[in-house]
Amino acid sequence: MWLRLLLLLISAFATLLVAGPARAQAEFCDRQIEDWGGPALANGISLQSLEWAPFGSAEWGWETYVPLIQQELGTSCAANSPVFARRLADFQTAHQLPSTGIFDPATFQTFRGVWQERRPFIMARVREEPCPDPPPLYQLGYLVESEEHADRLTRLLRRDVLEAYRRMVAAARAEVPEIAADPELLQIFSGFRDPEADAARCAASGNCDGVRRAVCSPHRTGTAIDLYVGQVVGLGVDNTSASSRLHMSRGATYRWLVRNAGRFGFVPYAFEPWHWEWVPPPGGYAGPPPPT
Repeated sequence: MWLRLLLLLISAFATLLVAGPARAQAEFCDRQIEDWGGPALANGISLQSLEWAPFGSAEWGWETYVPLIQQELGTSCAANSPVFARRLADFQTAHQLPSTGIFDPATFQTFRGVWQERRPFIMARVREEPCPDPPPLYQLGYLVESEEHADRLTRLLRRDVLEAYRRMVAAARAEVPEIAADPELLQIFSGFRDPEADAARCAASGNCDGVRRAVCSPHRTGTAIDLYVGQVVGLGVDNTSASSRLHMSRGATYRWLVRNAGRFGFVPYAFEPWHWEWVPPPGGYAGPPPPT
């Protein structure tokens, strides 16, 4: 009897050790700081019900973008918590927006602008600079079979980007059991794409918003990668429906990328959870010397 009681006490203590940090985090996020309970309630309602079109197509709710917003605000608190509302108000103040602490489309467009400014390729397009030439072949490296997703095979990536990708995947598999258990996660289904082939594919399929977009795809640089982060059964790995993107954003793989991809030089595209672009370090990339 005493042995059984001792075992129960040990089990209860172990449970407290595991649950303690999570409970403390929840209590911190839910504490009623100042007057942020009202904004927290409003955010909790709009999280699933907001009717808007941030990228042109109708969407309901903004949960898909919560991981990116949390990362920007420097908090892991839920979107319906007072702490999240307070951090959101601080962001709004810093960007000359009404500091309500309530999520709205205008605030999201500011987030979107901040994220876009971290994508050099996109900023070059905003400045109406010519599309960059694709890298010479000697600067491109081959993926190995285990790095390519079977849904859409790709072969090449710029060598420095490939090295950064491999370091990132190694870290993800070491840090996230779900990723370690599934070799399909974080495989690449699109890397370097030849501009002429891209334009021909888009012209043939008619689904790439015209030749101009195809010719100017960031994939032509060899620094953009599309990663497998999960999918809804029956939908493609890059399906852009709201339900597809929400499913991806809820996964541990995408959430790890949001928090950690920057360690390896990768920045996100908010609309596509699978699309990441590598930003060269200061001074740019000279690449390996040409073969002699």
